[in-house]
Amino acid sequence: MNTIMRKSVLGIAGLAFAGGVFAGPATAHAAPSVDARAVAVAVQADKPSVDTGKLIPHGVQGAQSRIDLSDEQVANVKAIIAATKKAGMDERAAVVSIATALQESKLENLGHLGDRNDHDSQGLFQQRPSSGWGTVEQITDPEYSTTAFLKGLKQVDGWQDMPLTKAAQTVQVSAYPDHYAQWEQMAADLVTEHWNS
Repeated sequence: MNTIMRKSVLGIAGLAFAGGVFAGPATAHAAPSVDARAVAVAVQADKPSVDTGKLIPHGVQGAQSRIDLSDEQVANVKAIIAATKKAGMDERAAVVSIATALQESKLENLGHLGDRNDHDSQGLFQQRPSSGWGTVEQITDPEYSTTAFLKGLKQVDGWQDMPLTKAAQTVQVSAYPDHYAQWEQMAADLVTEHWNS
């Protein structure tokens, strides 16, 4: 009788153990996935999405270029976005500004480049003190240079409805007016990534 009882108790204990092993991991995995979804929803609620239809309303023109960015270049992207918001302008203005700076300086706040310099062009937007953009100190300040660019953009009637390269060219008066277009997708991606960060 003791043997039968011992076998029954061990059998029940074995079933409980096996059930715990199989049920344990499934239960342990279920709880975090619920929490992860709740966190994801909370994060999305904190960061409203950017309306991507506003970023490239006419579609990109021509082949698109892309470069890897350093921490300094990303900081310049964030400075351009902050100045755009401060000027009361929208995401599309940030796309035009970033694409312009990508073409002009690859988002590097360039000083005077000596013999390689285009006259006295400097800063993110390669603005020229001799053309009235400001002093060297001003145009090498990302907030100032972005604000100066945006001031010029605001004066272009209908810039919101123009292809990016035409809007940028109207402000910049570049010798290469079509080159801004190649940066539109990258600029839109950067605005999507950093507008709400």
